[in-house]
Amino acid sequence: MSAVSDRLPTFPWDKLAPYKATAAAHPDGIVDLSVGTPVDPVPELIQKALVAAADSPGYPTVWGTPELRDAITGWAERRLGARELTHRHVLPVVGSKELVAWLPTQLGLGPGDRVAYPRLAYPTYEVGARLARAGHEAYDDPTELDPEGLKLLWLNSPSNPTGKVLSQEELTRIVAWARAHGILLFSDECYLELGWEADPVSVLHPDVNGGSYDGIVAVHSLSKRSNLAGYRAAFLAGDPAVLGPLLEIRKHGGMMTSAPTQAAVIAALGDDGHVRVQRERYASRRELLREALVTHGFRIEHSEASLYLWATRGESCWDTVDHLAKRGILVAPGDFYGPAGAQFVRVALTATDERVAAAVQRL
Repeated sequence: MSAVSDRLPTFPWDKLAPYKATAAAHPDGIVDLSVGTPVDPVPELIQKALVAAADSPGYPTVWGTPELRDAITGWAERRLGARELTHRHVLPVVGSKELVAWLPTQLGLGPGDRVAYPRLAYPTYEVGARLARAGHEAYDDPTELDPEGLKLLWLNSPSNPTGKVLSQEELTRIVAWARAHGILLFSDECYLELGWEADPVSVLHPDVNGGSYDGIVAVHSLSKRSNLAGYRAAFLAGDPAVLGPLLEIRKHGGMMTSAPTQAAVIAALGDDGHVRVQRERYASRRELLREALVTHGFRIEHSEASLYLWATRGESCWDTVDHLAKRGILVAPGDFYGPAGAQFVRVALTATDERVAAAVQRL
């Protein structure tokens, strides 16, 4: 076991424990803006779908029900502008983090192969490469990478942690470059429905991919847009030549979404109304927190989409974490996402209206 765990960095969130204790000691309680876990109710129509499917004694399938695949293809065509998707173009997964962490292993990558991801990024991209014993590196512009041995290229737009959005032109250029060099491109688009000052575009859009899904796969999650983090529900859409072998591998590994969760996902993807309601909640919280942070002396960079504000006071991120913890506010230090985040903190919008109001008052 140690041979595997020794490949991995220290779990970053464990480092926040003393600051969480400080924030929790505030007389009015902690305002936790760190992890970014949804706090609002699961929409009623999704709960009802889950309950209606609760009597599911048999094993679910890894590929999901035909109705689930219909829901995924229908949503991707309606919301992302994808064209001519079939069931072979989609694959349900057990939450997007599981997929990110184990994808390099399931692709058969190992020593001598390389995985690349943005300079500021969700740390699990690196973890996935380490689990597979593959090389890993961060980039500012992926088209400046050495393509030799580069087997997996991660994009993340809108970005976690910065909220930066890649334009349609940038995506088109990167997709063309990856294809020219035979590099598999996975695009993490889990925050795509949360654009504020930009309108995020998917790599599945024909204006980006030229009407072909060759060599590209998009990753989507229902955790944030539908408050389903506790359900573990996500899916892939893209190249059948990639998803077909992944399906077979995941069958052997028993990586299946529970039957009640599959029913809940069908309901969630078939309803756009609850997404609009949740967007409005986050938009209101974002406006209040952004104004309070700027008034308090912070500078906000990027943050044109996603569930976070990327903020700095021009000092060590840990000094900022300490400063806010003493005011009962817990945020994530920017260096969790790479050395380039050393002077930033990530402030999540995932707190109740009452807790956001408390944070604003303290700031």
